[in-house]
Amino acid sequence: MLALSSLGFAQEIRVAAAADLQFALQDIAARFEKESGKKVALTFGSSGNFFAQIQNGAPFDAFFSANIDFPKKLEAAGLTEPGTYYEYATGKVVLWVPSGSQLDIKSGLSSLTNPAIHKIAIANPQHAPYGQAAVAALKKENIYDQISGKLVLGENISQTASFVLSGSADAGIIALSLALGPNMKDKGRFVEVPSSDYPPIQQACVVLKSSREKPTATAFLDFLRGAKAKDLLRSYGFAVPDAQPAQ
Repeated sequence: MLALSSLGFAQEIRVAAAADLQFALQDIAARFEKESGKKVALTFGSSGNFFAQIQNGAPFDAFFSANIDFPKKLEAAGLTEPGTYYEYATGKVVLWVPSGSQLDIKSGLSSLTNPAIHKIAIANPQHAPYGQAAVAALKKENIYDQISGKLVLGENISQTASFVLSGSADAGIIALSLALGPNMKDKGRFVEVPSSDYPPIQQACVVLKSSREKPTATAFLDFLRGAKAKDLLRSYGFAVPDAQPAQ
């Protein structure tokens, strides 16, 4: 009975994470929980929205952003635990259509000029790094002005993926990590957008200074640097860094 009752006191950390990590971080957190006995409560959403919430005192222990700008701004404002900043992955962008789509996407983003396409889902570029990447890629392909009226904006990249998965949009520019996730991998086709078409989606995480569970939060970030976590990130299409010294 003593062992069972002690489980009730297992430390739990609250993690705010970019929506492109929805499946990868769930797998990583499950491994961490099994090995450490600590709990990880994950909340997924837009990096920009989390940034604003954290500035306003949201009670998270760690923040996983889909870019490096937001964590660096929090660090500059003294809101992060010194030495915890870690660039954990680089995301990739794909054009995705449902299995039943007649659209030939072999030509990449230029296929979106097909008049049969009426709605194209992207994440809101005002606060979602993947939305910013989508706009940059469309402009690089010189088709943004031509198709901008067809764009449907998701609050984050997960909602964007759900738009095209449900048929609310004919095509979507989404994260490779979601295209490879269990919700989508057997339900559509995708082609990678050349990485040269958009700024690198470098992603970073930090432990927040306001955290009441700093040791556990730091341990989780340390776990992310290990081979098991890196292999999981790679399996969802992320590029991961080699050994990176702590700050």
